[in-house]
Amino acid sequence: QVQLVESGGGLVQPGGSLRLSCAASGNIFKTDTMGWYRQAPGKQRELVAVVTSGGSTNYADSVKGRVTISRDNAKNTVYLQMNSLKPEDTAVYYCNARRVVLGVVLNYWGQGTQVTVSS
Repeated sequence: QVQLVESGGGLVQPGGSLRLSCAASGNIFKTDTMGWYRQAPGKQRELVAVVTSGGSTNYADSVKGRVTISRDNAKNTVYLQMNSLKPEDTAVYYCNARRVVLGVVLNYWGQGTQVTVSS
């Protein structure tokens, strides 16, 4: 099992910044793809950003240029730096670890951290 614990959420004004952290423990694979997803009230969970074990990244169009995902394998931690935040970024943000074992995709999730962008 993999345990993921998010932190860093909170209330921020439009235009502000936040850095989310996700600490991983347990049966961690350095080859896992790590990502951040978010879910706003009444909406489906959506991808924000992912980073592979090799450092390749992918971002949702809605956050490109404003968000940076990074990982520190030595600390088993993934970060999401969010700048120029907008009210539409308000959501619960979830950390995800994904791996493929014998052709089966396994997903692990954290409990989520609330981000609220409001004046």
